Amino acid sequence: MKLDVITLDGGKAGSVELSDDIFGQEPRRDILYRVVRWQRNKAQAGTHKVKTRTEVKYSTKKIVRQKGSGGARHGSRKAPIFRGGGVYKGPTPRSHGHELTKKVRKMGLMHALSSKAQAGKLVVLDELSAAGKTGALARQVKDLGWKRALIIDGATVNEDFAQAARNLGNVDVLPTMGANVMDILKRDTLVITKAGVEALEARLK
Repeated sequence: MKLDVITLDGGKAGSVELSDDIFGQEPRRDILYRVVRWQRNKAQAGTHKVKTRTEVKYSTKKIVRQKGSGGARHGSRKAPIFRGGGVYKGPTPRSHGHELTKKVRKMGLMHALSSKAQAGKLVVLDELSAAGKTGALARQVKDLGWKRALIIDGATVNEDFAQAARNLGNVDVLPTMGANVMDILKRDTLVITKAGVEALEARLK
């Protein structure tokens, strides 16, 4: 697959050959779903907690006498049936993550990249360069027509560009190792630098 390479100013900077094994696959929704579900579950905090009857604080005095009240034989105000009592089998802190093989995770990333390429939403950029000015970068992004863009650079992100993009709500910047299925699918446009393409192809070989 061959794509034109552009600059941030909208000019042409040659072309690049993309690997069909990574950018030319037929996207599978089931693989993408499994990887996104794995990512979301792994990110879930799992800090929800309720108090059991051993944790709520009430007097330990017997509520009513054992016999003669005409009611049930209750012995503790902490019982789950009373308002303010402990919760029976409520949620406790736990991890929501589950296992997913490296092979499936790798396939998911390749299928996410391929889906953007197939939809014509993949842009290859020559390099990231900015003077650290958010306003100037915002104008360039607007001129290029990127509404919600994810930009993937090489092993490291240009510091001046990262500083300029920090306050842009419609632009996210990641190094190659941060590239993931959920972030790619959430954005309208996927922008990868030439260094990012080389690093991704090396990572996914």
